[in-house]
Amino acid sequence: MRKLILSLCATLILAGCAVGPEFRTPEIPLPDQWSDDMHDASTLEAERLNWWTGFEDPMLEDLIERALDDNLDLRLQVERVREARARLGLAGAQRWPTLDGQAEAIRQRQPAAASPVPIPGGGGTFSTFSLLGLLGYEVDLWGRLERGREAAAAVLEQSLFSHEAVRLNLVTDLVSTYVNLRAAQQQLAITERTLESRQETLRLQQIRYEGGLVDRLALQQAQSEWEATRAALPVRREQVRLLESSLAVLVGMNPVELSNGLDFGTQAVADLRLPPKVPQVLPSELLQRRPDIRAAEAALVAATAQVGVAMADRLPRLNLALFYGSTAADFDNLLSGPAETWGMGASVLGPVVDFGRNRARVETAEALRDQAETRYRITVQMAFREVRDALILTNTSAERETAVRRQVDSLRDTLRLAEVRYEEGYSGFIEVLDAQRRLLDAELSLAEAARDRLNAASALYKALGGGW
Repeated sequence: MRKLILSLCATLILAGCAVGPEFRTPEIPLPDQWSDDMHDASTLEAERLNWWTGFEDPMLEDLIERALDDNLDLRLQVERVREARARLGLAGAQRWPTLDGQAEAIRQRQPAAASPVPIPGGGGTFSTFSLLGLLGYEVDLWGRLERGREAAAAVLEQSLFSHEAVRLNLVTDLVSTYVNLRAAQQQLAITERTLESRQETLRLQQIRYEGGLVDRLALQQAQSEWEATRAALPVRREQVRLLESSLAVLVGMNPVELSNGLDFGTQAVADLRLPPKVPQVLPSELLQRRPDIRAAEAALVAATAQVGVAMADRLPRLNLALFYGSTAADFDNLLSGPAETWGMGASVLGPVVDFGRNRARVETAEALRDQAETRYRITVQMAFREVRDALILTNTSAERETAVRRQVDSLRDTLRLAEVRYEEGYSGFIEVLDAQRRLLDAELSLAEAARDRLNAASALYKALGGGW
């Protein structure tokens, strides 16, 4: 027994040669800084973790809090993390010995014809009782089990970062849908307010027409504008209802809640505040902040480790076995000294001729590793593109909102002057209708511009990996 223990220790010391490539992070040329300036405000780093609170909307914060608890996509990702953690536990346990217990009772009759020595009176009936402990251990000579554990650990890391990526996408999608809903509600309110105004204009024109102050054309023009505005209402209401449904699904509402009336309030998009300035993030930091990049890197680590597993499968395996226990023909003698039994052994198993099966497995693992590296590079490339696009959208959306806001102020003055000129008889009613039409379009565009600016801000936070 002492010799066996010494042999095991020597074998464990020697079993440290892991075959296969070591993981190295792919080298990707990165810019020194972003082309557009971002604000260096380290005091805002704490707010980054819950960046959506910068909108200062309690309804939005409540919806996000519920979505993080009830969204089914996020729950599915949590379950995948649990699966990966269990697989890591299994891969780690594979590196340790197995200790099994076996109890056996056999009663059999041996025929006389099967006995090499003639038995007087024919065959006999025998009983056998045994109680054994069996120890088995695979010596990880080539690091196959260690590489498998590395792969499982990387898969768990990939699942964790994938969960964070799904969480970040969920929050960003919810913020975007919420902002779109508020913009649609504001456009609906503008359209309803315009409809009321044009209905009052139509009533006044009807009175003037009956009094002979205006002709039939002016009355028909007022009627046409009123009908056109009323025709736009169903489209606006439809847009609001569809966005409410999308928001409810993102939040994780059940079918009963979906079938009932949804109420997310009626706050105007103009009342939403922009989040604080985004802290400056260097391009190199993006590789550590973006969960999708970290997940792609973990997938590459796992694929690299699987190459080592495939290479180790081509080499012999050394298995050690030991059993100790008691065997007797009489149950009363089972635990006695004469019934003691033990045994030990070692086996080496390895492929001799497999007609290229293991070589094909190694080539497959290497191809999968190359694919994982390419996916990693694609992910990094797309991440930098998203940051660049988000910076552009942030600047252009702010410029557009400012320009449209000035346009609305100018058109309001134009409408006021057109109404004064019409009342004093200096211009026709068509000028008033034209000013009203242009003001309506500008107010709707202003709601869209405010929506786009808020969405651009949330897209920038997402592109920079904020909030994960």
